[in-house]
Amino acid sequence: MASEKDPRRITALLAVLVAAAALALGLAACGGGGGGIEGGGEKEAQKVQLEGKPSGELTISNWPLYIDKKTIPAFEKETGVKVNYIEDINSNEEFFNKMQPLLQKGESGGRSIFVLADYQVVKMHKLGYLQEFDKSGLAEVEKNLVDSLRHPSFDPNRDWTVPWQSGMTGVIVNKETAPDVRSICDLFDPKYKGKVDFLNEVREAVPLVMKCEGVDPDEATEADWMKAIEKLKGAADSGQIRRFTGNDYQDDLTSGNVVAVMGWSGDAVQLQADNPNLEWRMPTEGCMLWSEDMVIPVGAPNPTAAQAFMNFVYKPEVQANIAEYVNYVTPVEGVKEVLAERNPELAKNPLIFPSSSFTKNCSATPVFKSEEEEQKVIKAFDAVLNG
Repeated sequence: MASEKDPRRITALLAVLVAAAALALGLAACGGGGGGIEGGGEKEAQKVQLEGKPSGELTISNWPLYIDKKTIPAFEKETGVKVNYIEDINSNEEFFNKMQPLLQKGESGGRSIFVLADYQVVKMHKLGYLQEFDKSGLAEVEKNLVDSLRHPSFDPNRDWTVPWQSGMTGVIVNKETAPDVRSICDLFDPKYKGKVDFLNEVREAVPLVMKCEGVDPDEATEADWMKAIEKLKGAADSGQIRRFTGNDYQDDLTSGNVVAVMGWSGDAVQLQADNPNLEWRMPTEGCMLWSEDMVIPVGAPNPTAAQAFMNFVYKPEVQANIAEYVNYVTPVEGVKEVLAERNPELAKNPLIFPSSSFTKNCSATPVFKSEEEEQKVIKAFDAVLNG
């Protein structure tokens, strides 16, 4: 997946997150990971065959804490489709590794929708694991997708991806037990030894450490990546880092096993229900920006219902319910106006509608300069995770 760094990608990404005033919020071409996301599939993709009105059952794989309590029941009532909503995605690579043996055989494990980072779905598309849409069943998406997300370089016409949410990676802290943690560098403070979790996503954890070291991830050399990984290895070997996690860092936070983690911007809002002292903070070095997409895998048993669900969540009033619960950057036009009527304070929330000043030090998920560099970095990082 070799790719040169695309300045337009980064500019577009940053523009999306700072354009709250224009209501053009979202991310153009990054992900919970990132790297080598230019270009389309190498195999001819299957295409969704719509079969009249949606019916039957629909199984969705998504991340924890990533949807409100109203949307699924409302969709079931409107369509008559029975939804099996599984929160079984903990990290991009972990989920991909679990599903790949099935996808290689043209099977989806009964699932009709996955929600994964841009870089991950591009990898899957190149392998021929994803279906292209029948856009006649996506009228609300066509109408309400924010302009800034309509033509990403990896899927210029949104033929096989529909954005789910976008967001920021920074730190989640317990304000009572770690009030002074405001930097990625603070996670290396010996007084928090054994009390911090780091993400197991190479394209987020390592760039954030590079930012702590004063390195711009967009300009990073292979040596910069390796130096940051060596710093992580030292912290892991010494016991400074309790463990590397995906979304399951929430368990360590709510149980009190850790006082601070690398974490995603919307999660702290739901975690506060169990502990009001938990708070997401923008690191002093700046955050990492990412986006995740809904896709329909090969072998999906009910693509008609899958597209109906994608279409349903792109109604502004439905998306407003999701945004109100998850507090991530929404990809749907009109949500800010709905929230301004319903919840004016939430319409000002920088996690949903971030300003240019809020994200001024943030970085798009970096693209590796070559496939060789990517493989070396991932191998080194995996050695830390498994060490």
